[in-house]
Amino acid sequence: MSVAGVIVGGMANTSDGVIPQRVDWDAQAAGFDEEPDHGLRAPEVRRAWADRLRAWLPERASDVLDLGCGTGSLSLLAAEQGHRVTGVDSAPAMLDRARAKLAGRDARFLLGDAAAPPVGERRYDVVLVRHVLWTLPEPARVLRHWRDLLRPGGRLVLVEGVWGTVSPVGIPAGRLTALLAPLAAEVRLERLSDEPLLWGKAVDDERYAVVALLPPLPGHRAKADPDAP
Repeated sequence: MSVAGVIVGGMANTSDGVIPQRVDWDAQAAGFDEEPDHGLRAPEVRRAWADRLRAWLPERASDVLDLGCGTGSLSLLAAEQGHRVTGVDSAPAMLDRARAKLAGRDARFLLGDAAAPPVGERRYDVVLVRHVLWTLPEPARVLRHWRDLLRPGGRLVLVEGVWGTVSPVGIPAGRLTALLAPLAAEVRLERLSDEPLLWGKAVDDERYAVVALLPPLPGHRAKADPDAP
């Protein structure tokens, strides 16, 4: 789930990432959408994210796995653009809000860990993750697992950053692109710090998106999602 704007204490650096102090995301759920970039309630913020998502996702209707989906704001934008969405989050209260937000849409929501989502053998065209990877230990291992959830020619769409100045937390763009380089045919970096409409305010920390494209594999047919039409 998105964590920008939520203070997470007790950060401990490791060789592979940071391990945050556990946050009660169920308790956070009621007020989570009050952050402009969480709830996307302001029309201009919502429009800015919709435009970015349209550029990052495939043009054709696709199967999108939204990991750490929170209250489902990005899931809703993806569904509105014609994609079939599966959202995963570890907080039941977040999922309750996501299900209500996407009622009647081509979407389903699962309770589980973003690092090891409970999707079985299903494969997706897109794994979409915003402000989650930096909270997980062993990001290289997690990225490899997320890659394996994709069909040939699929893509990882990761929105991340580094927040704070005194004790910054997050994952720098250079580190993430280096982790993705051996996993993808192409890695595209898009800087987002100078886009105040995305955040509902001006920001001066590092914020960015990375789209990592997998190569198509001729002759290889990944197992399709049995729930997809």
